[in-house]
Amino acid sequence: MNGQPDVDAVDLDGYFERVRWHGTPTVNLATLQALLQAHMRHIPFENLDVLLGRPVRLDLDSVQAKLIRAARGGYCFEHATLFAAVLQRLGFDAVSHTARVTLFAPRTASPRGHMFLSVTLPEGRFVVDPGFGALASTEPVPIPEDEPCARADATHWLQSDAARWTLKVRTADAVVDAWVTTMEPEHAIDFEVGNHFMSTHPDSPMRRRLMLCARPPRGQVTVMNQELTVREGTRSTVHRIADRVALRGLLREHFGFDLADVERLRVPSIAHWT
Repeated sequence: MNGQPDVDAVDLDGYFERVRWHGTPTVNLATLQALLQAHMRHIPFENLDVLLGRPVRLDLDSVQAKLIRAARGGYCFEHATLFAAVLQRLGFDAVSHTARVTLFAPRTASPRGHMFLSVTLPEGRFVVDPGFGALASTEPVPIPEDEPCARADATHWLQSDAARWTLKVRTADAVVDAWVTTMEPEHAIDFEVGNHFMSTHPDSPMRRRLMLCARPPRGQVTVMNQELTVREGTRSTVHRIADRVALRGLLREHFGFDLADVERLRVPSIAHWT
């Protein structure tokens, strides 16, 4: 099963209610697109448990308890574990992979600390990556059979060399290399090792920075440390989060949950929050 959870344990009704999806689940590209967008719109990205020193568990029951029943968000390992289980329960050919994130460090200095999925359909193979935060694609990204030629309006595409695939992301300022992968199937232990490093090692970006992302209709709300960016359509505004009390209010307003413990949150990248 390539490290995938017991898909029979997936609470599909609870998941569909959580992501507010009421379509007919058919194994095709349209359903994959709709589910990915619903998932990313209603389950935010957040690394609060890591910063609070709480264990991040990847067994399906723990992931569902947090992301579905507690209406929380999570980071890549949690999102991808849940989404893989849902897709497999519905009959999709979904495989889990690891990648080296190259936003904060070069490939040679970055661990396999990211989890994403590939899905094979009659239309081809696609990457789906619901847990990559603010730079994640809300659309399945095609895995080209030949050398890709990105459309002029493309925001995400895959570029290959002899051994690796790189996810390219077009931001407002530049095209960045987001992550690099060999695209080989991985096993449960690989995700446990990556998750342990990302959630506990003092040099992990998840342990050093506050990172949040929510996607309301027609926009996006992101937090990087004390910087809050609210995008509505083509208009963006940037604000400074005054303190951890204000952060708690922000969670209630934009992320759909309350977490009292954030008022004692310790963030190494914010000197007066340590």
